[in-house]
Amino acid sequence: MGVFEIYKQLLKAFGNQNWWPVENNFHPKEWEICAGAILTQNTNWNNVEKALNNMRKAGCVTIEDVLEIDEKDLRELIKPAGFYKQKAERLKIFAEAVGSSENLKTFLRKTSRENLLRIKGIGPETADSVLLYAGNRRFFVVDAYTKRVFSRLGFFPENQNYETVRKFFEKNLPKNIKIYKEFHALIVKLAKDFCRKKPFCEKCPLKDCSFKGVRK
Repeated sequence: MGVFEIYKQLLKAFGNQNWWPVENNFHPKEWEICAGAILTQNTNWNNVEKALNNMRKAGCVTIEDVLEIDEKDLRELIKPAGFYKQKAERLKIFAEAVGSSENLKTFLRKTSRENLLRIKGIGPETADSVLLYAGNRRFFVVDAYTKRVFSRLGFFPENQNYETVRKFFEKNLPKNIKIYKEFHALIVKLAKDFCRKKPFCEKCPLKDCSFKGVRK
């Protein structure tokens, strides 16, 4: 079974996921995606939502707000996301790199992936999340769920490096931004609901999976 066939099976099983989830309280809305991509590092999305909600309540919803707020106060707002000292610094550094809310869309459209990766605290997964979901640019997002699922399907080892996995998906999928977004979200859903660390294979929609030692 090929990669695109897996995408179609998951889409049929789960339907459109319509990621990235935004509340449209941040301005511009792409800024919420960028902030969320930084806040979600090493934590789950529920914690990110709590941090973003704290920022909304405090009126810290634009790049200018993040630049102006005292870093200690920003730490308190984003504390639910964990690593709050590190992430507060990273939010401010990223905001400085963009410059202003008015400049964000231009930044997302024109900055190269290489330049994004030069910003302190922006690794490959965060960079690709920003480019794909906020910038609508064709970079496939790889995370731990992607590696877990597709290593079990036999495509590559779970410890395969990020760039190799990203290029594998970009080579084997149609050059379509919507598919990139949906597939990433569908993989996350599969990994959370079925392909867990201790997998629940009985009702998994990928019936052709031959993950040894799991299916009985």
